[in-house]
Amino acid sequence: MSTDSGSDLRGSQRFTTPKERRDFLGIAAIWSAIGAFVFAMVGALRLPMPSVFPESNPRIKLGPPEQFLETEVTPLPEHRMWILSSPEGLYAISAVCTHLGCIVARHDDGYFCPCHGSRFDLQGKVIGGPAPRGLHYLELSIAPDGKLVVDQTQDVDPDVRLKA
Repeated sequence: MSTDSGSDLRGSQRFTTPKERRDFLGIAAIWSAIGAFVFAMVGALRLPMPSVFPESNPRIKLGPPEQFLETEVTPLPEHRMWILSSPEGLYAISAVCTHLGCIVARHDDGYFCPCHGSRFDLQGKVIGGPAPRGLHYLELSIAPDGKLVVDQTQDVDPDVRLKA
């Protein structure tokens, strides 16, 4: 008999050790740990980058005050506010709900938050819903070049009006 036939018998499936379930579970556990580590590292690398960037300048120049005196309400959705005109002067109301920061919509009878149902009257006072306080009145001023400026960080009393 030749030695070749003996080597053929060792290579057959009858003489190889079958893969055990324990081996498969061990390999699956190792790959799961590697995957979890990779996802954790991706999350950790994203932490230093803010997902919301603060505005660079809270003071916004809008234009000549005369253009806002022509209409009673001037919506400025890009700045999340309204400029309102009354016989006493100009004033600005923030469109950001005081509950969780949603943008409120203006209607004929007041303001309404579509997210959580807060309702405000035309003066921005809370009349319903979860909002803890009324809408913010923002500080208005006139820049040296004659343009209207809104400071979004400065709240003023609701009775304050800018005489233009």
